[in-house]
Amino acid sequence: MQHDAHAHHEHRQGHAGYEGHADHTATHQDHTAHQGHHDHGDHQGHEGHAGHQHTPGGPVSWPMAARATLHCLTGCAIGEILGMIIGTAFGWGNVPTMVLAIVLAFFFGYALTLRGILAAGVDFRTAFKVALAADTLSIAVMELIDNGVIALWPGAMDAHLDEPLFWIVLALSLAVAFVVTTPVNKWMIGRGKGHAVVHQYHH
Repeated sequence: MQHDAHAHHEHRQGHAGYEGHADHTATHQDHTAHQGHHDHGDHQGHEGHAGHQHTPGGPVSWPMAARATLHCLTGCAIGEILGMIIGTAFGWGNVPTMVLAIVLAFFFGYALTLRGILAAGVDFRTAFKVALAADTLSIAVMELIDNGVIALWPGAMDAHLDEPLFWIVLALSLAVAFVVTTPVNKWMIGRGKGHAVVHQYHH
C-alpha cells in the first residue's frame, strides 16, 4: 500500500511538472507571437510612413501644382513689368517691348529656381540644368497665355504704365495664365518632370 501511494504521488508530481512545462512553453509561444505581432505592426507603421513621402511619378496634389505655378508666375510678372517699364522708358514699340518682357520673364523665372537650388549647395552648372528642366515648359505656357490675352484685349497693347487698363489687363492675363498652367505643372510633376526635379534639392 505504501509503495502504491508513493508511486501515485510520484505520478502526480511528474504530471504536475509536465503541466508546468507545457504552461511555460505556451507562455513562451504567446510571448513570441506577441513580439511577432509587435514587429509586424512596426513594419506596417514604417511602410505607412514611407507611403506618405512624395515620390516622382506618384499622385500630385493641386496645392503642390499651384505652388509650382505661383513660383513661375512670380518670375514672369517681375520680368514682364520690368520689360514694359524699360520699353516705355526707351520709347520702343509694342513688339520689341513684348519680346524684352518675355525674355526677362524667362530670366527671372529661372533665377528664382536657381536661387533655391544653389542654396542647397548644388554647383551652378547642375543648378542651371535643373532650372531649365523644371521651368521651361511652365514659363512658355504661361507666357503664351499671358501675352495672348494682352494681344487680343482691345487697346491693351497701346496702354501705358500710368493707365488703369494696363494693370487690369496684366492682372487678368496673369490670372488666366495661372489657371491654365497649373494643370500642366500637375501633369509634369506627376511624371517626375518639371518642378519634381527641383523637389529633391529641397530635402
